[in-house]
Amino acid sequence: MTFLEHLEALRWHLVRSAIAVVVCMVVAFMNKSFLFDTIIFGPRNADFPTYRVLCYLSEKLHVDMCITDFNYILINVAMAGQFTMHIWVSFIAGLVVSFPYILWELWKFIKPALSEKEKSYSQGVVFYCTALFFAGVLFGYYVIGTMSINFLGTYTVSEQVKNQISLDSYISTISFLTFASGVIFELPMVIYFLSKIGIITPQFMRKYRKHAMVIILIIAAIITPSPDVSSQLLVAVPLFLLYEISIFVSAYVIRKSASANLNSPS
Repeated sequence: MTFLEHLEALRWHLVRSAIAVVVCMVVAFMNKSFLFDTIIFGPRNADFPTYRVLCYLSEKLHVDMCITDFNYILINVAMAGQFTMHIWVSFIAGLVVSFPYILWELWKFIKPALSEKEKSYSQGVVFYCTALFFAGVLFGYYVIGTMSINFLGTYTVSEQVKNQISLDSYISTISFLTFASGVIFELPMVIYFLSKIGIITPQFMRKYRKHAMVIILIIAAIITPSPDVSSQLLVAVPLFLLYEISIFVSAYVIRKSASANLNSPS
């Protein structure tokens, strides 16, 4: 295929991906009550699963992690603000739901360019990327996003200042943290491919493990609603595990590559 033919093939993959996003977006738009009252504003309800788990842990560990204060209100000050947010949230929902199909379309475009050996190394890439993405989205929604909006929404510098959070600020925060968390959870797959081409090694990741741990602890300290160690570890431990899994993935790739080179005929 010529360069223009490759561009034409890519265009149709992108068109089909865009259609999938739009279809899912329309479905989300039509289910406004579920989209907003159940999902977007779910973290404002006292019976939200995250709060129930934190209160349970508070009783068992005798540490105050229970979140019961929702002392902030949401406001809309723009004429088309709520309608605009309805469209934006529907788009984010459509993008998240159609993410597996988008990955599959991109993989269909990339796969013909790979050798048989490279295809064998990449088996299940769409499944693993999808699983990691949705694991990250759930973690971002139930942990990082929920804790962040409660900490930032209830934080005050003085009793004289009351928080009135704009709707777009609230939605932007929770949607960004949720989607960003899904992207961050793709780290093991990114490390897998970077290790395959020799850019990342497990030795490099082990060498800078302490630096990564410090960054993770800083992030956990910023977004957790209370300064106690228990709530910070609730956020930090999954990120630690993600980094360690990435080291294991890199080591596995390097080991397989070394074995293949050793067994290949000279």
